[in-house]
Amino acid sequence: MSPEEEINVSVYEKLNKSVVHITTKGTKSDGFFMLEYDTEGAGSGAIIDKAGHILTNYHVIEDAQQVNVTLFNGKSYQATFVGADAINDIAVIKIDEAPEVLFPVSMSDSSKLKVGQRVFAIGNPFGLERTMTCGIISSLNRSLKLRGNRTIKSIIQIDAAVNPGNSGGPLLNSHGQLIGINTAIASNTGQSSGVGFAIPSNLVARVVPQLLTHGHMIHPEIGIQRVYETEQGLLIAKLTPGGPAEKAGLRGPKIVRQRRGLIVIERVDRGAADLIVAVDQKQIKSAADFLDYIESKKPGDTVVVTVLRGKEQTPTKVSVTLTASQSNRP
Repeated sequence: MSPEEEINVSVYEKLNKSVVHITTKGTKSDGFFMLEYDTEGAGSGAIIDKAGHILTNYHVIEDAQQVNVTLFNGKSYQATFVGADAINDIAVIKIDEAPEVLFPVSMSDSSKLKVGQRVFAIGNPFGLERTMTCGIISSLNRSLKLRGNRTIKSIIQIDAAVNPGNSGGPLLNSHGQLIGINTAIASNTGQSSGVGFAIPSNLVARVVPQLLTHGHMIHPEIGIQRVYETEQGLLIAKLTPGGPAEKAGLRGPKIVRQRRGLIVIERVDRGAADLIVAVDQKQIKSAADFLDYIESKKPGDTVVVTVLRGKEQTPTKVSVTLTASQSNRP
């Protein structure tokens, strides 16, 4: 074999026993006829410790009433739910098995990845268990909308073939270390077109310990519910009553009441709201930039928000201490 082939074989032999096949069962309701029907799904996962914890995508197990896991030896188990972070599409499930049968993956630092680096994806595309594909990192720090309006900007783009059933499986480097979780493909047909995406291992390493401890991710909360994007910055549209931002002195729109005879008319004065232009002296251009920066912090951290305030648009700095989000569960 060539040196390149030897690396390919080495990675597969080292890691294929760490990859599991996940199948799910659930029910959905027909909104028109109010009838329930059975649903099935499939995906991949990676064993992360000898206790039987398995890493996968949240969307693989979302709404599942039963999750089954099949190991390399063909043995199947009914898995239990441990925790999930829907925002980052990460979940952990668990099976009960002897440690000697479990082969955990090891993680690598995804911040050191380079475009052009060789990568390997092992998963179960179309139910074909423990299939390996290889390619290169096509780009780094891609933006990918994973859930609702949340966008992750540290996504890894790869050209290794990723198809339905690969979701939740590991993306590996040439040393057989996990550098990401394969999560999506860019395709009009739903099949690989040479553009795949993976959640980086550094994000996984930040989320998983909290899922194991709390069952959910404790996100930092600043107490700003909505903003308007303008050319100058972010105009605060709504603050959480009693939240960190309001307590710190940030200002939202003002409700102005005017009496006209027996009628009281209310109008919203958006000009009274603060315009956010920077956080910790970093210029903020979009709501996604602002949210990503806050998400990089921890509850209890303090951030300095620079706003333009009043008709004179006077620069004002407000220190806000972040709290733990109250909407932690998926």
